[in-house]
This record gives sequence, C-alpha cells and structure tokens, in this order.
Amino acid sequence: MASALTLNTGARMPIIGLGTWKSKPGEVTEAVKAAILTGYRHIDGAHVYQNEEEVGAGVHAMIDQGVVKREELFIVSKLWCTYHERSLVRGACEKTLSDLKLDYLDLYLMHFPMGLKPGEEFFPRDSEGNSIPDNSTYLETWEEMEKLVDAGLVKAIGISNFNRSQIEAVLNKPGLKYKPVTNQIECHPYLTQEKLINFCHSKGITVTAYSPLGSPDRPWAKPGDPSLLEEPKIRAIADKYKKTAAQILIRFHIERNVAVIPKSVNPKRIKENFQVFDFKLSKEDVNTIMSFNRNWRTITMDWALNHKDFPLNAEY
Repeated sequence: MASALTLNTGARMPIIGLGTWKSKPGEVTEAVKAAILTGYRHIDGAHVYQNEEEVGAGVHAMIDQGVVKREELFIVSKLWCTYHERSLVRGACEKTLSDLKLDYLDLYLMHFPMGLKPGEEFFPRDSEGNSIPDNSTYLETWEEMEKLVDAGLVKAIGISNFNRSQIEAVLNKPGLKYKPVTNQIECHPYLTQEKLINFCHSKGITVTAYSPLGSPDRPWAKPGDPSLLEEPKIRAIADKYKKTAAQILIRFHIERNVAVIPKSVNPKRIKENFQVFDFKLSKEDVNTIMSFNRNWRTITMDWALNHKDFPLNAEY
C-alpha cells in the first residue's frame, strides 16, 4: 500500500489516486484496472465526469479477480452543483453509488461551493450566458451531506474548490456535525496554493491536488499557455533524479503532505506516475519548484464568475 494521509475521521487516504476527469468511457475501465494492478488504491471520480459506470466496472473487475478487496480501496466521488438543494443531495449520491455499483463511498466531496439550477443541464445559463444559481447555500448542502454519513452511504465528506472564508463558514456553522476531511483544489508549481494549504492543514483538513501536471489535455488549452511538463527547470530536476518530469511534479505534492490524483489512461504512464516512492526531493529542490508559482490556473471557473459563491475572487 502506498503511503497515506490520516483524515480527521481516523481513516487513511492513499496519497496517490487515479484521476478520471476527461477519461473517455471506452478507456476509463481499462485505466482503473491498470491502476489497481499497479498498486493504486485511491480512485477519484465525479458524477459530472459522466463515466462512473465504467469506473465501477474497472473496480469490480479487480475485486472479482481477487486482486483487491473493496475495503482496501478508497473511492471518491463528488456532488455536482445542480444537486445542491436539500431534497436532491441524497438522490445524487445514490445515483453515483448505483452507477459505481457500490454500497458506500469512502469520500464524497461538494464539487464546488456553488449551487446551480436543478435540471438536465450541468451548466445552466441564462440568455446573457451567466450561470443560473439555485436556492441553496453551501451550508445547507453540507447539512444534507452530513446525513449521508449517518445513513452509511459515505464514510467521510469533504469539499472541493473552497476558499478560506468558505471553509471557515463550514467550520463555524452552528450545529456542525462533521468537519470536512479534505479540500480538493487545483495545485501544481504554477499554482502552489501555499496559504490555502497551510490554512487547511492548520484546521486538520487534508488537501488533494488536482491537475498536478497542469492538465495538458484540457480542451481549452491555448497555444502559448505555460507547460509544466516542458518546463526546463523541472526537466533539469528530473534529470538529476533520473525521473520523468511527471514523477517530479507528483513527488512535489507528496513532499508537502498533499494527496495527488494524476489522470492518465495510458497504462505505461499510470505505472510511471506511481513510481514515486523510491526517492525524495531535497528541500532545495522543493523550494526551487515552489518559486515557479505564478498563480496560473488551468480551471478558471469562467462559467460561474457571476455566482454569489464564486470562490476565486478571494486572495486564497
């Protein structure tokens, strides 16, 4: 078992997981199988990725073949924004469980702190192109997520894309029953998130880094966008350790006690991304990588700029 972070519930979350955003239905079952065979035990998914049935098929193939037991896996999903109203939260979680064919999730995250109008559309917009909010607040949604823990549908609950004041609002909520166990955020050397990570850690909340390689396959990438995998200074560090740039980028998070969920559907890279436990980065090299920060995001959440709970206007 790869090294793990201890959550504030006492459960252990493996520090490396397989990301499944943008993994196509035809490819993700094989990717999940390759990952579990390699040694991954943490699989990160979400309803909005529209591939949870296939993720579940990969998980069950490995359980059925005796490669792994369900209780050895750490399966994560996320509540999408159009299901934030109180009456919709449990049904959304049950849909994910039925797609995955699982009895419980190890971790269920609120994908964004923003509720959107319920309906077929994942990104409902008005005629001006602005997102259409629902009538929820993320504190009400959190109360409904707490009930999922009590019902045994999920072992733990957490948040994603929350800023400091939003996390504080949850922690200071009257009658809070369960603290978030993790905040999953975009993080890589161009967006080091130092203040937000330090804040989360000070509150006993772990951090999971998404897009750790800079999401090179994002559909909206533009020519001239910075590329972490091509960054000469990262490549120089990789050469020094006889590792790939991706392995350096993944190890960088491990050195900071941050969980990391690189996405790949390529079996060779899935394996390579996991081969990061046989070396350590020196403090100097971590500091060098930290110095690349330029607060550059691959996920700008443009679809929600007008939302009352848009999280990215705060400093952190």
